[in-house]
Amino acid sequence: MTDTADVVVVGAGFAGLTTARELARLGYSVLVLEGRDRVGGRSHTGAVAGLPVDLGGTFVGPTQDAVAELAAELDCETIPTYHQGKNLINWRGRVRSYAGTVPNLSIGGLLNVWRVRWQFARVARQVPIGEPWTAPRAAELDAQSLGQWLRSVRASSTTRDLLAIMARVTWGCEPDEVSMLHAARYVRAAGGLDRMLDVTDGAQQDRFPGGTQQIALKMAAELGERVRLNANVIRIEYDDDGATVGYGPNTVRATRVVVAIPPQHRGAITFTPELPSEHRQLVECWPQGHLSKAYAVYDTPFWRANGQSGESLSDTGPVFITFDVSPPYTGDDPGPGVLLGFVDAREFDTWPAEQRRERALAGFAALFGEQALHPIDYLDHSWGTEPFAPGGPTAAVPPGSWTTVGPWLRRPVGPIHWAGTETADEWTGFLDGAVRSGRRAAAEVAAALPVRR
Repeated sequence: MTDTADVVVVGAGFAGLTTARELARLGYSVLVLEGRDRVGGRSHTGAVAGLPVDLGGTFVGPTQDAVAELAAELDCETIPTYHQGKNLINWRGRVRSYAGTVPNLSIGGLLNVWRVRWQFARVARQVPIGEPWTAPRAAELDAQSLGQWLRSVRASSTTRDLLAIMARVTWGCEPDEVSMLHAARYVRAAGGLDRMLDVTDGAQQDRFPGGTQQIALKMAAELGERVRLNANVIRIEYDDDGATVGYGPNTVRATRVVVAIPPQHRGAITFTPELPSEHRQLVECWPQGHLSKAYAVYDTPFWRANGQSGESLSDTGPVFITFDVSPPYTGDDPGPGVLLGFVDAREFDTWPAEQRRERALAGFAALFGEQALHPIDYLDHSWGTEPFAPGGPTAAVPPGSWTTVGPWLRRPVGPIHWAGTETADEWTGFLDGAVRSGRRAAAEVAAALPVRR
């Protein structure tokens, strides 16, 4: 027997759930099919020492209005990310402290960083976010990687290594693996480098003490039986009148379909008839990056007693950036301290669990001292080794992609529409971008369907 719905949404991440929620509010019958046994997509809240921690998307900040409005509507509170005190950097074998976003490693190094940042910002201003392939130098910028561009403008080794850290935490890749056009467009979509990288007034300003996945869980609770888990969509047959969506032995007939998964993972679905060639190429041209995270919990946030913020950078892996994500407290008892480390996945993901723990804690200790070797609990997560829909935090778009298949990234094909943070024009790659893409896809579908009253 085939179920029916006005709209089938593939994927129960922030984009898919937002799409379904918006359409359900307009009176349409909606069914969300999710291959995992949970909702949230790349938002997944785990637990370490009994404390909620985000294994995926974590932070929110100013101008991320879409996800902020959604969280407020669902009564999901935020707190400021702790950043009082000195930041640390482990650089060229020496640990030193600094304030702000850019460490003052030397006068010459600082001048080079600021010059290159100014040049990058000038390039980004010339890239139209909605149609980056129309930028005046689109072909030139898309033909080279971010790493090649950095070398072409004589970025110093310090500048290149600092921006390599940015590339790893932003796209889960190295500068030589991401298109310069994509990098410029992505940063502009976030409001600039300062907005994307800063804590105060930046994308890391706030976080959810209960984790980000609670937002997805509450959206799914509203939708109720309209969300089906362990429903891995493997085929979509479409025609002028709609589409038949197959998952396992089951099928659903719908007038419209919204595929709200990363472009790379669209390749796991068989489309009949075949999608246009440009859409098929997107699967190869929009690969997911790879990024891992490690958490260590201590009796107290001991680094604060040393006047340190818990925020750090390192040119020595596997941990290359850290934050203090300790739970809020009142009174004189600081309670447990939690360090979050973003980890270079290239070697880390191949190690056994005990080696990952040992090496991550050694990375924390290189920054914060021997006490960091002795947590009361530890947890890590490698998105690249996920058995279903692996990879993250977002797409690491290689050179040559935007100017060849970029225009088809979210272009509908018959009754099929596309959502997901990679398709957003603001805060691409972030939770906010996912919510915006869901709203946009819902509006496209609603415009194509009869009005429900």
